[in-house]
Amino acid sequence: MNILGNRFTNMFILVISALFLRFYLINFLDEENALWVRILTVIFILLIGAFFVLKKIAEIIEETTEVLSERTKIASGLLQSLGTAFPDMILGITAAILSLRLVKDDYNMAINFAIIAAATTFGSNIYNIGHAAWCVFRQNVSNKKEKMVLMVPGIKIMGTVIPMKDHVVRPSWKEVDASANILNVLTLLTTITAVSMVIFGRVNDPSINMSGDLYRLIRPVGFFMLLLCIFTMYYFRKTKRKEILVQEIQEEEKYYSKKPTWIILLNLAFAGIAILFAAESMVLAIEVFCNITKMPFVVAGVLAGVIGCMGEMIVVHNFTVNPKGRIGDALVGVAMDNIVTIMGASIVAIMGGIFLGGNALILIFVITLCLNSILLWQILELKNFFIKKI
Repeated sequence: MNILGNRFTNMFILVISALFLRFYLINFLDEENALWVRILTVIFILLIGAFFVLKKIAEIIEETTEVLSERTKIASGLLQSLGTAFPDMILGITAAILSLRLVKDDYNMAINFAIIAAATTFGSNIYNIGHAAWCVFRQNVSNKKEKMVLMVPGIKIMGTVIPMKDHVVRPSWKEVDASANILNVLTLLTTITAVSMVIFGRVNDPSINMSGDLYRLIRPVGFFMLLLCIFTMYYFRKTKRKEILVQEIQEEEKYYSKKPTWIILLNLAFAGIAILFAAESMVLAIEVFCNITKMPFVVAGVLAGVIGCMGEMIVVHNFTVNPKGRIGDALVGVAMDNIVTIMGASIVAIMGGIFLGGNALILIFVITLCLNSILLWQILELKNFFIKKI
């Protein structure tokens, strides 16, 4: 038991918490309960799921990816994205499964869950990219001023960004270039997804009780997108770090670097179980919240995207304010994270459970592409600073 340590105990607590949400607390969402009980239950499920289960798992992923990258020579940004994007995928896939279960009994409700699946999966990319763009922007501000700046002006609790010249470890040129290249691929994949939904996916079904146009990502396009995502992940799989940088960071690892690989994988397996049960509980809670408040399902789905991408946002934030200078991991990780979420959307499309209304489709994809361009701009600013100053 000593080899497992306190981290294994903490993981056990996370799994128990997720099981508590899924098999006990969720029962209070039933219509037979009082309205105030259902509302409180929704709040508790979302708070416990997001700010305890997912947040703690994000920290575990942050601690393990560096060690696995050093041992496998796979880019830590890719490993990081596989872990942090898992909640996005599970939230979307869970909503899609619930949608497919309801197709015969309640088609309109099935569409609602399918809209949640799409809005959660695609909407999370907005927060991921937007937050990453802000982090790199603040890093660039710190670099230009050559002094420390707050991540969020006026809010010290959000951390401090230090100039790149004072970082213990700096990202390699290849690492920065890789992140920009992945973002370019993400732009291509996002555009293909949006265009294919408009051209091939318009739904003409008078039985659907919904105002405005409705579009879906059809199965053939889903298969094509899935193959593109897998190829992209394979192409960018190798780490771009210099060997000396890997060694320097490895010396700073305090726990997992001293544990065998099977212990790390065991912890990550339990993390996946916790995410799975927490995600299902949270999707159901969102659906109940929409029914109670009459909030459009697409809005709830986009808000749920915050839950799904919280892990990546926490990791990117921590890597930016980390004096060890792991912003290179953050850039590769956030770019690859969004590739993984597109892959999740492709899987949902193959399952036949992903829909978006016309206005939502336009807004989500236009905002995503805009923020993607802003992040590329900030990465180029960072690279120019390297060229001029370092």
